[in-house]
Amino acid sequence: MKFAPRDLPNLISFGRLLAVLPFVFLLLKHQFAWALVVFLLAGISDGLDGFLAKRFGWESRLGGIIDPLADKILLVAAFLVLGALSLIPVWLVIAAITRDFLIVGGATLYHYRVEELRADPLLTSKLNTLLQILLVIAVVTDAGLYPLPGGLMEALIWSCLLSILISGVQYVWIWWHKALEKGFKE
Repeated sequence: MKFAPRDLPNLISFGRLLAVLPFVFLLLKHQFAWALVVFLLAGISDGLDGFLAKRFGWESRLGGIIDPLADKILLVAAFLVLGALSLIPVWLVIAAITRDFLIVGGATLYHYRVEELRADPLLTSKLNTLLQILLVIAVVTDAGLYPLPGGLMEALIWSCLLSILISGVQYVWIWWHKALEKGFKE
């Protein structure tokens, strides 16, 4: 297999996927400063692979799958571990993961029963992702580096929940109405 420059965004995304393991390990070992470094590097890599793919036309079908998959796995892993460590409420973990399963399940069903799905994230979904990232950074920072005001943590937790609920309901509403309009395949 020969490496070409156009493969670089996919390699970066794959590296981000692999970064989930050390990130989880560091969290479980209460090495919060290093976990935060890994999380932030993963975030930088997300911006870098997207920039390279768009700037040089190196977009690919594989990149369109592995990039959001790596992002989602990192966030889900972060929520699961932080919930298990009692650093974020378990009910928030359940809400976030339920929303993700609902969206993935709905998208899969829509794809096979209605028409090919063109994934265009909603603005509320992008806001939800941003709030989840900010919450992870804040919680990890608070746990091991610098104590943050409790009000900030509460605001992030409730903002995350609100964005989870709103974006989840929006996806169901939009896809359900599109499915009714287009009709279901037999």
